[in-house]
Amino acid sequence: MASILVVDDEMGIRELLNEILTDEGHTVYAAESAAQARTIREQMRPDLVLLDIWMPETDGITLLKEWSKTGQLTMPVVMMSGHATIDTAVEATRIGALNFLEKPIALQKLLKTVSKALESSPKYIEPEEQRAVQSGATVSPTPKALSAEPAQAPAEGEYISGIAKTYFDLPLREARDLFEKAYFEHQMQIMGGSMTKISEYTGLERTHLYRKLKALGIDTSRNKGEQ
Repeated sequence: MASILVVDDEMGIRELLNEILTDEGHTVYAAESAAQARTIREQMRPDLVLLDIWMPETDGITLLKEWSKTGQLTMPVVMMSGHATIDTAVEATRIGALNFLEKPIALQKLLKTVSKALESSPKYIEPEEQRAVQSGATVSPTPKALSAEPAQAPAEGEYISGIAKTYFDLPLREARDLFEKAYFEHQMQIMGGSMTKISEYTGLERTHLYRKLKALGIDTSRNKGEQ
């Protein structure tokens, strides 16, 4: 599962890409302008950005240049446009864009491009592991969320706004996945595994709910026959 930022001023494009990529198990963040994209990038580093070239106020090429100059172009970026020239595509590649998608975007072309781009996405390295790599040592990364040691319950007072402080020691994506898994497992328990009740309570359509639970590794097989 990857975090993908979609930047496009067309609502239809954002909704379409969100639906397709969410169905593939990715977490999608949407921005309708360069300003919104800047805000999201300052708060996190997505694994991939799908960036429209032609947008009002600040276009995609300008935003790409900004990220490059400020050192924020640390993730693969795929440009999108229905009216771009070859020169524009070449310029975007020169600045740092990885690839280019022409609108209207074909489904298989999108999935293939996203899959290829994610292969080049930088992976998170724990500070200790990064120091080991810099010193020439060989390490086997073990994310805290996947550690063989069971997580200990936070001691009294170790909460911030009701959330265990241990979540704040993890990368955003891992913390979010852990929280969502715990949340849905709790809902399944208190609602007796009723997907209908969970769907109504969370506001998620049943098909989307099943996909979400599957992506989080939550077993829903015993609920498949529920009407």
